[in-house]
Amino acid sequence: MPIADLGAERRARLAASRLYLVSGALAEHSVSERSGVDGRDLPDLLRAAVAGGVEIVQLREKHLGDDRLVAVADAAHALCARLGALLIVNDRPSVAIEAGADGVHVGQEDMPVAEVRELVGPDMLIGLSTHAPEEIDSEDALLADYIGVGPVHETPTKPGRPAVGLELIRYAAEHSPVPFFAIGGLNAENLGEAIDAGARRAVVLRAIAEAEDPQVAARTLHELLDMRPLGR
Repeated sequence: MPIADLGAERRARLAASRLYLVSGALAEHSVSERSGVDGRDLPDLLRAAVAGGVEIVQLREKHLGDDRLVAVADAAHALCARLGALLIVNDRPSVAIEAGADGVHVGQEDMPVAEVRELVGPDMLIGLSTHAPEEIDSEDALLADYIGVGPVHETPTKPGRPAVGLELIRYAAEHSPVPFFAIGGLNAENLGEAIDAGARRAVVLRAIAEAEDPQVAARTLHELLDMRPLGR
């Protein structure tokens, strides 16, 4: 695909996506033994999750140095490209660039979106975490390609971060300037409440990565999301 079309192609795929998986690479494993959040082999997890309907994968890893994370991200991106999923790197634009990832995701305490854009160029997707109405209404959110809204429920993957509940999902459904993904403790039992509040896209971690059958878990979540029109 011509380079001039790459950003548009990524954004079109983002707009059509519903299910987003966050996974990690355990620091105690070698790159060739990279694993998901529960110790499952990361390539196996990605193959199962994408087969079940995951369209976007985020590599979130706080413990690896940049060089090792680049190696993991490069391999994950190559696999995601073959499977038909987008690969996002959490927090580290330089790693996303070096690995050729499809995008980078930043938080409220990270580099402003405008500065991230200067680093990564026009074709890479940028995601932003939001936890309050004023963050959804911010210039950073307007400049991002998508936002995450949450955590809807308290989750051990974000210790100390209070749950925002469903009210922020309702606010995002009315006011988000870009596609938004509900995130935080979502699973097959409670996703319906978030959908009723206006979510049409969701980020999950443990609901897929810790499932006995990640493919079935992903398919179940995607089918719930598919019950409502996608909208913006």
